[in-house]
Amino acid sequence: METYGLEKLGILNAKAVYRNLTPAVLTEKALQRGEGELMDTGALVVKTGKYTGRSAQDKFIVDTPAVHDKIAWGKVNVPVSREKFNAIKAKICAYLQGREIFIFDGMAGADPACTQKFRIINELASQNLFIRDLLIRPTDEELAAFGDPDYTLIAAPGFKCDPEIDGTRSEAAIMIDYEAHMIIICGSQYAGEIKKSVFSTMNFILPQQGVLPMHCSCNMDPETKETAVFFGLSGTGKTTLSADPKRMLIGDDEHGWSDHGVFNIEGGCYAKCIDLVEEEQPEIYHAIRFGALVENVVIDPEKRTPDYSDSTLAVNSRVGYPVEFIPNAAVPGVGGIPKVVIFLTCDSFGVLPPISQLSKEAAMYQFVTGFTSKVAGTEIGVTEPVPTFSTLFGEPFMPLKAQVYADMLGERIEKYNTKVYLVNTGWVSGPAVDPKTGEKNKRMKLSYTRAMITAALNDAYAKEGVAFEHNDIFNLEVPTSVPGADVPAEIMNPRNLWADKAAYDEQAKKLAKMFQKNFEEKYPDMPENVKNAGPKA
Repeated sequence: METYGLEKLGILNAKAVYRNLTPAVLTEKALQRGEGELMDTGALVVKTGKYTGRSAQDKFIVDTPAVHDKIAWGKVNVPVSREKFNAIKAKICAYLQGREIFIFDGMAGADPACTQKFRIINELASQNLFIRDLLIRPTDEELAAFGDPDYTLIAAPGFKCDPEIDGTRSEAAIMIDYEAHMIIICGSQYAGEIKKSVFSTMNFILPQQGVLPMHCSCNMDPETKETAVFFGLSGTGKTTLSADPKRMLIGDDEHGWSDHGVFNIEGGCYAKCIDLVEEEQPEIYHAIRFGALVENVVIDPEKRTPDYSDSTLAVNSRVGYPVEFIPNAAVPGVGGIPKVVIFLTCDSFGVLPPISQLSKEAAMYQFVTGFTSKVAGTEIGVTEPVPTFSTLFGEPFMPLKAQVYADMLGERIEKYNTKVYLVNTGWVSGPAVDPKTGEKNKRMKLSYTRAMITAALNDAYAKEGVAFEHNDIFNLEVPTSVPGADVPAEIMNPRNLWADKAAYDEQAKKLAKMFQKNFEEKYPDMPENVKNAGPKA
């Protein structure tokens, strides 16, 4: 029996070893092993148990002299010793002895100059199906010539750590040893841990190759190949706004920006399922079919129909599928030099303009700041908007110091004259929840946001000679109208829409001070010209 070097890792006497099985066989194996069930579309549905999302506090990076000075250590990038990593890895490998092992050899990085080979070793057939969907799938010829991987990842959710013995925070552990090119995941069946561990690894590798890794979606014009990049945290509309039927989807989450253009790091998509409606997101709705892996969606036991509105198992229900399941996907996932970069934010304070054009320095400031906000009233104890600042719009996955990535973005904006916009998809006529009455206000109309972004992609603001006004508090350049679209001019300045102008000024200055405090605490060494491009409370 071919074992593909499992013995070198310490995985001995495997019951069976399967490599790069087809979706049909992996689905059959998962069903035979009781890992899940089929829904009416043919997609495999599993329950991930205790962990229905990423366990950020259980993520560690092995601290060695070779990487120590490169890593941005802190609450996100937490160090662990090589000895502790090796001890847990040995236990995982011993746990896997005598079991069926599923291997997927695939790639990350659609640009051949940047491709890394990953060997994913799974305890579960369903997780092997997931990562087959999410990584770039090799051809038969590429698989035959695969050789040794650049990185190896072992995922054994059935192995639980003992915090007292293993020195972990909980039964779960997600650990990366960049120097040894090894990743281990245990205790959690949430498949997103595998995907994001690969991404975190690429975010360490690519800058050293002169490539900017980005937590973003990308699309392009099918004729001109002009490319746009969409950054945004959860709830900002990144997936919805980049899924434009008039443009080709390069990828929905992870990309690199090289001297050749942008490229998808992945070969698949990982979309949210909660409240999924065919009319609103038809591409994702119809991608949930045979070959896809669905997590924590409630299924009718007899009809096997899904109830996407039922959050009993998880609010964060998900589906993983190959990017080819999207009709207008660009395969392979490569595009040109970005013409436009969009930073999406959901401002529940209701004070940021709906769209602003950023200078290079302002773009670097907003990039490292990564602002969005949680809505008041959505969580127990939250009585007013709660700001969230996630460095680079993807702080949990960026191991290097923020300035490394920010400098690379600034260099590209200047070199390629890329235009950058900050788009507020949240509230503009008042806060999400009125602090006095408790009434909920409405978010910016999606049609208006689409029109503003379309104008940016077509460079209409410049071509039509649209005038810009300077927002003194947030230090932003705001267009006074949206050319070629039925968007009311008064909404371009949110202060116009507030009945109480003094209340607007108070809220705006409050948010601006939050920006300043976050920047001063997290990025004290950033250049003054970048710092000065931020809000001026």
